[in-house]
Amino acid sequence: MKNIAVFVSGGGTNLQATINDAKKSKFYKVSLVISNKDNAYGLVRAKKANIPNICIKSKDVSKILTTLSKYKIDYIVLAGYLAIVDPKIIKKYPNKILNIHPSLIPSFCGPGMYGIHVHEAVIKSGVKTSGCTTHFVNERVDGGAIIMQKTVPVYYEDTPEILQKRILKYEHQILVKSINLLVTNKLKVINGRTKVLK
Repeated sequence: MKNIAVFVSGGGTNLQATINDAKKSKFYKVSLVISNKDNAYGLVRAKKANIPNICIKSKDVSKILTTLSKYKIDYIVLAGYLAIVDPKIIKKYPNKILNIHPSLIPSFCGPGMYGIHVHEAVIKSGVKTSGCTTHFVNERVDGGAIIMQKTVPVYYEDTPEILQKRILKYEHQILVKSINLLVTNKLKVINGRTKVLK
């Protein structure tokens, strides 16, 4: 049984999807929730599920690493974590940190592209397709090897909020699928690309 830590900054719906999946998993459990914001509803979700949770500012790298070690964390999942992960953490967990992003990387990603800002940019651009992506985390924002993607249509009548809601349910789906591949050693990064092993 692998121990995962989920990092959140807000409401934590992707965290909830992960908690729900972990309850029936033979392979992993959510052993820790960390937020960089003390008012994040994700911390409330963790409390309700009796999962250890803590608010640690993203710049307090030594405390994050100490806490991860304390709970014997094997993998980290970023589920709406609106902070840059420090290189020391990435080095400690190479290809063991997974992120969910609300667009089809490499489009609409990178610095400043998070949350509703992504969907605003998508609609403004006029593209007809958007979606979501899971990927490994490296030192380039949204630059790690892609694990899984799901495409979603963009309609002329969409508002950023409507598009966000349409994509969110697929975020939940590909996030838990990606976590299960990760914790069962089914993912291998080769030359910047992710191969799913049989």
